[in-house]
Amino acid sequence: MAHARKDEKTETWLKHDLTEHLDTVAEKAGHFAESFDSADWASLSGAWHDLGKFLPDWQSYIRRKTGYNEEAHIEDGVRPNHSTAGAVLSFEKFKEHPIDRILSYIIAGHHAGLPDWDPDRAGGDLVNRLYENSLEGTLNKRDLEQIKKIPNIQENIALPLPKSSPLGMKSREEMYHCGQYFHLWIRMLFSCLVDADFLDTEAFMTPENVTKRGDYPSVKELSDRFDRFMETKQKNAPDTPINRYRRDILRQCRDKSTHSPGIYSLTVPTGGGKTLSSMAFALGHALAHGKQRIIMAIPYTSIIEQTAKVYKYGSDDTEEIERAVADGNVLFGEDAVLEHHSNIDPDKEDHKSRLATENWDAPIIVTTNVQLFESLLASRTSACRKLHNIVNSVIILDEAQMVPPEYLKPILSVLRGLVQHFGVTVVICTATQPAFTGELGSGQTKFEGLTNIEEIVDNPNDLMVSFERVNVTLPDLTKRTAWKDIADEITQYEQALCIVNTRRDCRDLHALMPQGTIHLSGNMCGEERSEAIADIKSKLKTGEQIRVISTQLVEAGVDLDFPVVYRALAGVDSLAQAAGRCNREGKLNAIGKRGKMVVFQPPKSAPSGLLRKGEDASKTILNSGLKEWGPSLYAKYFKQFYATVNDFDKPRFYERLVLENNDFKFQFRTFAKDVRLIDDTVQRGIIVWYRGKEKNSFDLIDYLCVNRSK
Repeated sequence: MAHARKDEKTETWLKHDLTEHLDTVAEKAGHFAESFDSADWASLSGAWHDLGKFLPDWQSYIRRKTGYNEEAHIEDGVRPNHSTAGAVLSFEKFKEHPIDRILSYIIAGHHAGLPDWDPDRAGGDLVNRLYENSLEGTLNKRDLEQIKKIPNIQENIALPLPKSSPLGMKSREEMYHCGQYFHLWIRMLFSCLVDADFLDTEAFMTPENVTKRGDYPSVKELSDRFDRFMETKQKNAPDTPINRYRRDILRQCRDKSTHSPGIYSLTVPTGGGKTLSSMAFALGHALAHGKQRIIMAIPYTSIIEQTAKVYKYGSDDTEEIERAVADGNVLFGEDAVLEHHSNIDPDKEDHKSRLATENWDAPIIVTTNVQLFESLLASRTSACRKLHNIVNSVIILDEAQMVPPEYLKPILSVLRGLVQHFGVTVVICTATQPAFTGELGSGQTKFEGLTNIEEIVDNPNDLMVSFERVNVTLPDLTKRTAWKDIADEITQYEQALCIVNTRRDCRDLHALMPQGTIHLSGNMCGEERSEAIADIKSKLKTGEQIRVISTQLVEAGVDLDFPVVYRALAGVDSLAQAAGRCNREGKLNAIGKRGKMVVFQPPKSAPSGLLRKGEDASKTILNSGLKEWGPSLYAKYFKQFYATVNDFDKPRFYERLVLENNDFKFQFRTFAKDVRLIDDTVQRGIIVWYRGKEKNSFDLIDYLCVNRSK
């Protein structure tokens, strides 16, 4: 018996046959792995993953814990180990094979997560699971020998070893040559196994969930929806210069979508319509090359909510969404787009969407960089389960300049591996393209970036010039400006946005502004930020007075259109992104004017670290003379910036996971523990449900303010 449950209607106990479970998981896992030519490996892991459940102690345990047999005896109630036996069998069978440990990692970790080989601070090492001691002497075969005596599983134990070559490589030398991608192949196999295991267990334990999975529109159907929507949108759009440029960008994305799979860049000025144009490329590419889904990864949750609304309804404006729903003229609709990020309110999710976040089986995924890359570098089963559904997909990295530099080595390596071995096409999408190609860094930090990146849009430098909508005033680098002076300047304008570098700066400047000025920062919960951004857009649209003090969370992808923007000195990419919030729609150009952006030096430099390095790199660029904004300037800036970065491999990827360094002794768990794209090691979140300004959300805060002296 693999599992047991009580039928609520009949009050009878149902048994999940263990042999049947192993066979079904093997079949499902093998099917998942067909997409990267490793079906025999995944199938074998499924056939062996739960061999330990044949042990009498485990059978007694499950009968007692489920209540299937209340008289079943077990000494202490501790859950017996059921994954080591299959891991030991794999190691024994592969003993003369150059990759004898591979399935052992997968089987041993199918509940607790991929283990380290050697003992480390993350715990749960494989060497002490496989051997009777950590000296790698005698295999721990006690459970396996007991299982081998059970007659009805001999056929399972005697299954032949896989014949396919990992990553298509025929020899140990070839494997070492592509050693930085081997960990990714293991993760993909692991994903196939754990998803198959979860799905078969779910089908027995909660069969009602089976009908709520899948059943999504095809890529062809989504492409047809997109074409119909864009035809109507373009027909109703005014014939402005910016809209003409947007149409041309869209055309080029469609034209280039049939090109071969690989790595692409989409360099589009802010306001150029890249959210929809990148989707046009992805849909056309998926149809041309049989890709199964599209994954949009975004740095900030504030942009995710906006982007997900655009893909679902065709707009992020509440009134326009209501009209679109009423008219039945939405873009992809709720049924095709899965949001997977930390701001999702579980009360607003349906059952199907919650299930889809477990394994990403929806055709369009809108998620965060954190969710995508931490999953691709994870060890936990819940994080890795979705990975096999990334195979044969199109990944759009929106606002790609926001990828954390200290994780750039493992992230770029994973992207190369996905493209070279797992049928993925990557689109690096931003107005300010980071310098990911060629040699990055300097001195001992140097490493090779990406190669063979194809630009989708013709002449991006010329396109940037065509989108010029803002006059930028640069600061005197010998002087700093007091917050009071900045506040006085901003107050002169009816509509103005000021972006600063830190939450503290945001708070200090906001305190000097007139009442009614909006504050935006990461100190606000996601719901409150969304509410504030919606209020800002509404006031801009109706021409009301609106002044905003914000951190950089609004400068990458949030569709705001102010006539005046102030920006504290920062990296050149941040300055350019801030300019994209100014005269975004070119409305001032229509009356012979331009937007105004003022760059200033705040009272203090940015905090030490990457923010300071960006500021210093900008000063170097500005001192050498800034002639024009555009891709060539951003490339120059990023080369300068990356030359100052101290470490591109913070979690020690090359030491812990690259094959030529470890002879198949991977440190999966310890590495994953050190991958934190958002550092939360010194803080813990406390959830207080935000109810909105109209619903007395701030009662508790008001109470604390009134009673703080008591």
